[in-house]
Amino acid sequence: MVMVKVALGLMSATALIAATPALAHGQEIANDLERCGASTRGPAVLVDVRGFAAASGKVRVQSYPATKAAWLTKGEWINRIDTAVRPTNGAMRFCVPVPQPGKYGIAVRHDRDGNGKTDIARDGGGFSNNPAISIFNLGKPGVEKAAFYAGPGVTKITINLKYM
Repeated sequence: MVMVKVALGLMSATALIAATPALAHGQEIANDLERCGASTRGPAVLVDVRGFAAASGKVRVQSYPATKAAWLTKGEWINRIDTAVRPTNGAMRFCVPVPQPGKYGIAVRHDRDGNGKTDIARDGGGFSNNPAISIFNLGKPGVEKAAFYAGPGVTKITINLKYM
């Protein structure tokens, strides 16, 4: 009888762990705005990106866990959307799903010539919460300035692009 209870307890714990979403890294996704639609339960972040300096090149939107170890660290992003720049009135909208409610940061890069390389003199960028960026921090604010809470539904944020 004791063995049965222990086995059932282990099976319950295993099921609970399996049901808990993990923070998967490195998933490239399409910009599917229906994920942030009225019938969507989330969790997801609806990101309005404003201030495109040109209607050319590519834009990259990446979500990160809001931890010092993961923030802006190569390979530590959760979801990435890469797409051609096609702004309407200087703005574009993105839907970025997140694995579970919690603290995240979002980084956006506008690669104006679409060559895949960052040209600090031409390319633009922005972050959740719109922290100040400068050449002194190489355009990379600390996670405490960019972190926000994404709830169980669709969380809306606006990121204003900045150019050096």
